[in-house]
Amino acid sequence: MELAQIRMFKTVFETGSIARAAQVLHCVPSNITARLKSLEGELGVELFYRAGRGLQISPAGEIFLTYAAQILALSEEAKRAVDPGAPPSGPLRIGAIESSASGRLPRLLARFHGRYPAVALELTTGPWAQLLEDTLLHKLDGVIVAVDVERPLLKRKLMYREDLVLIASPSLGPLHEAADLRGKSIFMWPSGCPYRAALERWLLGQGEALPIISIASYGSIVGCVSAGAGVALVPRGIFEQYGPGAGWASYEFPELTAIDNLFYWHEHSRHHPAREAFAAMLQEEFATASL
Repeated sequence: MELAQIRMFKTVFETGSIARAAQVLHCVPSNITARLKSLEGELGVELFYRAGRGLQISPAGEIFLTYAAQILALSEEAKRAVDPGAPPSGPLRIGAIESSASGRLPRLLARFHGRYPAVALELTTGPWAQLLEDTLLHKLDGVIVAVDVERPLLKRKLMYREDLVLIASPSLGPLHEAADLRGKSIFMWPSGCPYRAALERWLLGQGEALPIISIASYGSIVGCVSAGAGVALVPRGIFEQYGPGAGWASYEFPELTAIDNLFYWHEHSRHHPAREAFAAMLQEEFATASL
């Protein structure tokens, strides 16, 4: 079993076909076909089934995929480990929920690139559960999410606490309590968002069960509020990013407490200078003690 075979297998899975994998790996399709057949022969199982013009991973292939990702990740770690004194370089795959990516990370990403130009940083956004799953599968080197959960094989560190701000068009009048939201459109991310959950808990605690319009985009949410269509609860990072010139009225309530944002990484990825430098800059940026 060779690393090249494992890399071909993983790339075929990610692209869905041998032809597209060949383009990504800059080789001929026949080479990939032959190496995959050799790998299947060594393992004694089929890794893919034919599905029309593409390929469908087999149950045995799904099991092997987890190990393939770990093997390739360890291979990259081994390369870094032989030269621990070298400055951070190479690929760094960071994931973040949308609020962090839009509100807190732009300035930090610019500073990180200026300080570590040899690092090829990729930023992925998504729901927090998917980001944690991708970290477990070694698809991401580290992620920022607004939940504090125990996950086997994942380590975590507190990075910053995000205050919550209720924003509304001044034309809607002052908002002093949850009851003032009656009859107003409330725009929030879909269910599963920790900020939406905070708003729902606050409303229920005040005896209000109000409908919420789901929009999976902070740009669209703040656009609706800016147009006078309703209200939204946003993390302070989003408020500061979009707020200047938006003409919002903003409100803060003591029951809407700050939400922790944490950085997660796989415990088996021990030595990763680029990831460690990124985490250090996060802490430097927000001056927050770790968990």
